[in-house]
Amino acid sequence: MPTCLRSRAPALSLLVLLTASAHVFDPAQAQSPASQIPPCEQCAKWSIPQDPVRIYGNTYYVGVHGLASILITSPRGHVLIDGGLAQSAAKIAASVESLGFRMADVKLILNTHVHYDHAGGIAELQRQSGAEVAASKPTALVLTSGHSGPDDPQYGILPPIDKVAHVKVIKDGETLHVGPLALTAHFTPGHTPGGTSWTWQSCEGARCLNIVYADSLTAISADNFRFSSTRAYPNVQQDFTKSFATLSSLPCDILLTPHPDVSGLWERLAKRDNGGDANALIDTTACKRYADTARANYEKRLQQEAATASR
Repeated sequence: MPTCLRSRAPALSLLVLLTASAHVFDPAQAQSPASQIPPCEQCAKWSIPQDPVRIYGNTYYVGVHGLASILITSPRGHVLIDGGLAQSAAKIAASVESLGFRMADVKLILNTHVHYDHAGGIAELQRQSGAEVAASKPTALVLTSGHSGPDDPQYGILPPIDKVAHVKVIKDGETLHVGPLALTAHFTPGHTPGGTSWTWQSCEGARCLNIVYADSLTAISADNFRFSSTRAYPNVQQDFTKSFATLSSLPCDILLTPHPDVSGLWERLAKRDNGGDANALIDTTACKRYADTARANYEKRLQQEAATASR
């Protein structure tokens, strides 16, 4: 581990915005699981093309502008995390190839959480690469069925995804290997029951940094879901508490997130690549602050539900 790391404060304001805009339960507006799925108003903005960029060492951003997909490379095969929207798959594959890598050398595909904007392209990316897909048990069930169950807080308002043919079920804390690559799964449920954050090390010369790709921790839901009391996902409060603690404690030099704006990625890259600040991506406090912000917004959501219930 390096001993001299300069701290930088990534912008986490979007995390506040996402949670602040989350649905709050209103019995008068309760939706059934059969409710019509609303159109994706953000998809066009999320899907703006993005040139691939090296994050650090053998770690690259290969997603579209608003939805991250992370490539970790080695001479003996690569790992890809998250597949964006279904229409993102072609752009992700093109970015991988434009860096001089081959999709056929992607041996493992992973996922943070199994919503259409982060898992929608996984089936196509698996078809193109022949890679193994690995996920937590709850995520694997959704990947293979193509739809979330009622334990997902956003059940009833989520579009389906293309079914993934085969998914290996992994355990919390399990380390997966592709050649010399070693990525560790940290289950961080709450946003979804199977949410997973991923950690690994990337090196430049003798300097190796701990990279954390932290799953979303926002308390966003359909209108008929209450985080304070739900039979569909009875452990949601314990899961969120566990996830906040997990992310707060991880060794974390560089924080990446499924929505790159949440961790201020583009601003930090601009400081590094255009502003001459070689350490702009490095912030050893970022994971803890990310968890603290998510915890505060989750508690605000619980307060809103309590206030609604008392009316």
